[in-house]
Order: sequence, then structure tokens, then C-alpha cells
Amino acid sequence: RLEGARMDLIKKLWTARKLILVVMIPLSLLPLPLIHPCSESSCAYVLIVTAVYWVSEAVPLGAAALVPAFLYPLFGVLKSSEVASEYFKDTTLLLMGVICLAASIEKWNLHKRIALRMVMIAGAKPGMLVLGFMCCTVFLSMWLSNTSTTAMVMPIAEAVLQQLICTGIADSLDDSVTVDTQEEESEKEENHKPINNELELMNCKDNEKHEVCMLREESNGLALKPAFVTAFSKRSNGYLPEAPISIPAPPKKPKIRRDSLYPTKRDHMICKCLSLSITYAATIGGLITITGTSTNLIFAEQFNNRYPEAKVINFGTWFIFSLPIALIMLVLTWIWLHFLFLGCNFKETCSLSKKRKTRREILSEKRIHEEYQKLGPISYPEVVTGVFFILMTVLWFTREPGFVPGWTSLFEKKGYRTDATVSVLLGFLLFLIPSRKPWPSAFSSESTGDDEDEEDDPLAPMITWKDFQRLMPWEIVILVGGGYALAAGCKVSGLSMWIGRQLEPMSGLPPWAVTLLACLLVSAVTEFASNPATLTVFLPILSALSETLQINPLHTLIPATMCVSFGVMLPVGNPPNAIVFSYGHVQISDMVKAGFGVNLIGVFVVMLAILTWGEPLFHLSEFPAWAVMRNVTGNL
Repeated sequence: RLEGARMDLIKKLWTARKLILVVMIPLSLLPLPLIHPCSESSCAYVLIVTAVYWVSEAVPLGAAALVPAFLYPLFGVLKSSEVASEYFKDTTLLLMGVICLAASIEKWNLHKRIALRMVMIAGAKPGMLVLGFMCCTVFLSMWLSNTSTTAMVMPIAEAVLQQLICTGIADSLDDSVTVDTQEEESEKEENHKPINNELELMNCKDNEKHEVCMLREESNGLALKPAFVTAFSKRSNGYLPEAPISIPAPPKKPKIRRDSLYPTKRDHMICKCLSLSITYAATIGGLITITGTSTNLIFAEQFNNRYPEAKVINFGTWFIFSLPIALIMLVLTWIWLHFLFLGCNFKETCSLSKKRKTRREILSEKRIHEEYQKLGPISYPEVVTGVFFILMTVLWFTREPGFVPGWTSLFEKKGYRTDATVSVLLGFLLFLIPSRKPWPSAFSSESTGDDEDEEDDPLAPMITWKDFQRLMPWEIVILVGGGYALAAGCKVSGLSMWIGRQLEPMSGLPPWAVTLLACLLVSAVTEFASNPATLTVFLPILSALSETLQINPLHTLIPATMCVSFGVMLPVGNPPNAIVFSYGHVQISDMVKAGFGVNLIGVFVVMLAILTWGEPLFHLSEFPAWAVMRNVTGNL
């Protein structure tokens, strides 16, 4: 009985562990501001409590981000009005405009058309299929959130994988045996060349004996099937008469996995490779643009708030720096996944030759073409969305390109227009522009929206507030605002300077070593904590460290911002990992094994970038004047 009562108590405590953590953490840390009643200790108390809530996820991330809103005024660190102003910044408007465009892309299936077209170009060879899905996922993730991109692309990939599984049993004898394409078949029919013998001898690797197989024509394509007692000879008129022959001992069939959902181990490996490639590609694509992921926005806003005189981070400079990183990571990640799951035979899995294909490759391409045909011809809303997509990108690039005057130089007052201005303007226009052509010929029923009222309304806009509300991540907005509030409190209270002074013993390390340590630490922590929360905690610390060591803050902040996205080893690392894991093709051991390699690749490429082309782009070899001014102001 005592043992049972003890077990029941343990179970109840485990069930209420989050509530216990929420109550005990603030109480256990309360002596810190009471014993040392100063602004630094009070700010440290708020920072530690919020960080523990974020890392443990004892309360929702958005709710934990509200802790500074009431603790800072209570402890006298910031006024309530000052804290409130930190929760809505310029980057919030930037995110809202991007979400408007993302809502239009999703509503009118432009993302699906782009993904299917890129996969059709890549082909159905396993290696090229994985590369094609990775390329389209990277492209979409540049403009949409990583989670939305993964949720969009995975159903398309799952349809292709199910086609592979369904055709796996019929094709399980030998995946490498090829059949003629339809073009070769038409040539044979035109020439009326008789084929006298279709009997083949195949060398089976398992028993090193020969099997007698026949080539039989089916309605859905050509397949190889064993025939132990018969063979066929094909006449010129297309009929297939039987001619029995005797064979002393029937050979053994290749083993088919009856205890698994996958016909062969190779099928399972293809499913693993393709599934994991999508979540990794979404992470890589999010690095390219400043709006690609929430961590990039957190870095941009905190950096601009801390160093207002530094006019170096904008859409163009970030894109120029991060695009080569993404391209190198894309290629290396594809090679790593191919080596891990598909082996080293790149010639077999990545052949671009279209003359000879396996049966499953023909059926996979057929399935992809069918999905693309269901979309129909490109519609008017897709064209409008595409134009807005290109226009937003061009206006971002040309606002302040740096090497030539941007379009903001046309205005008399400088510094009033940011990337958020462009984003919100175009997002606002999407609520006004009709989703049907302005001329009468298109008033039939071109709309593909889900709302019946919109189909009846000829002036229905491209997106509605419901479309925007469905995609707008308000939790991320509050989370980012909580990070800004924490950073503001650390600045006003002097906590960031105190942390910097404690890190002075690291002044003997070279800048690249400090950056490498920061990257490894951040990428390790983010495996168990959310990416935005991890970056929000580390940015003020790394900024203070850089100022103390007289290192350009960008030398540590940019690599840390990128490495915080490399939480790819566990399903809890980020939402795209959880989405891919939910499809059931991969296990945790697969994610750990593949994600560890991707993590190392990411840290290596980011360090390579910051030490090569990043140095002249951001002038990283010198301690900039805007950082000196911030350091002097903080000391005063």
C-alpha cells in the first residue's frame, strides 16, 4: 500500500509539474531582487524567470512573453507605457504585410503550382526527386514561414511517396531494371519489327541463380514479373501467345517485407530521405531573407534598437550575405542525406537521361503530372499574386541597395521609409484588388476560394480578413515583443553592461573563436528550446560580449542568429520537424543521426561565410563607430 501510495503521489506530481514549475521558479528566485535591491538584480530576476518559462514551455510562449509587461513596472525597471511600446515595432508591420502576401499565395494555390512545376523539372529519379523538392521548399520558405512551407509541401511529397509504395511490390524484383519509354514504344510500333524472344535471364544477388522472367505489357505501363513455367514470344500483330517450357527447379524470389508498410528497405529509405529533406530545406530557405523566419526579424529589430546609427542591416545586405550560405548548405545537405539513406551511387539515382526509366519512375511522374493538371490553367488571381510577389521583392532590393541610390532618395525626408512600408502597402492593396478580371469575359466562375459569398460577389478582394487572420502568428508577434521588452530592460537597468564586464576574461580569444563558441552554444540550446526564445535570451549577452572584447557585434550576432535555426535533431526542435515526424516515415533516431550532420554543415558554412565574404560586406575586421558610440553611452 505504501508503495502504491508513493507511486500515485509521483504520478500526481508529474502531472502537475508545469504548474509546480510556474509557481516555484519565481518564489525560489525572489531573494535575488530582495537581498540586492537594485535595477540590475531586478532585471536579472525578470530575465531568468522569463527564460525558464520559455525553455521549459511550462506556459505558452506568448503568455510567457507577457511576464516583463507586469514585472518590469512592479520592480521599477520600466514604466508600463514604456514596456507596452516595445510590444509593437516596425518588424511587426513588416510581418503583417508578408502574411497578407502569404495568405494570397495559399488561397490561390500558387505555392502548389510552383512546387509541382519544379518537381516536374527535376524528374522522378530518387536523388533528383529529393533535390527538386528541396529546391522548391527553399524557394517557398524564403517568403513564407518555415512551418507553413512544410505544411504545404509535405502533402505533395506524401502523394508521391504513396505512389512509390503502391508500385513497390510489382517492382520489388529489381529496381534497377529499366523499360522503354513511350517514345521508344511508338518507334517500335511504327517500324513493325518483330521481337522473337522476350525471355531474359536475370542474376539474383541473393542466391546467385538465374531466374526466367518475362516482359508483359499492362494497361498502366510495362512491368517485369516472374514466370517459372511459361515464356512469351511477341508477334508483330501485338498478340501474346503462350509457349510452355519446363524448368527443373524454380528460383527463389527476392524477399518482400511483409512486416512493414514498405515493400522494400530501399522504399523506406527513400521515404525517410524525402521527408527529412523537406524540413531541412525549409530551415535553409528561412535563412535567406530577413522575413524568412521570426528569428531573423528578432535580430533585425533588436540590432537596430541597440545600434540605431548602424545602417547596415536591410533586406538587400542580408540577402547578399545569406544566399551563398543557403546554396552551399542545400548542396551539402542533399549530398549528406543521399549518402545516409540512398548510398553513394549518384549515377543511378540522379541520372538525367530520359531514354530509359523504371516503372515506378514512370508512374511517379504520371502522378505528379496528374496533380499539376488538376490545378488547370494559371488563373487571374495567381497572376496578380505573382506580380505582387515580384514587386515586393524588387522594392525591397532597390530601397537602399548601398552601391547606388535607392528609390527612397527620391523623397525629401530621409529615414522615414523602411521595408515595412513596402510590405504593408502591398498587403493593404490585396484587400482592395478584386479577385476576378475587371472585364466581363471573366465573370463566369474563375474563383477557387472556399467562401461561397465571395464567388457570388464580382468585386470580392484577393484576400479577406479571415484569410489574413488564419495565417497571422499572433503568438510570435507577442513573443518577439517580449524579447524587445527584455532587451530594453537590460539596456536601461545596466544589466547588459554588467554581463559584459563578467565576460572580460574571454578577451584573449580571437574573434573567430568567440563566434564559433557562440554558434555551438546556441545550436545546442535551441535543440531543446524554441528558436525565438533562445535568440532573445542570447542576443543581449552576445552584444555586451562583443562590445567588451572590442569585436564588431555583427561578427557574433549574425552567426548566432543563423545557428539558432539549426534545431533539427529532434521533433521538438521546431514546428517543421514535428510536422514531418507526424507522417510516420522517420523515427527519432533517424532525425538525430541526419540532423547532427546538418547541424555541423550549418555551423561550418556560417563560419566560412562570416570569415570570407561577410568581412568586406559588413566591415567585420574593424570595431565600428556606431558600436563605439553605444559602448561609450552605456558606460556613461
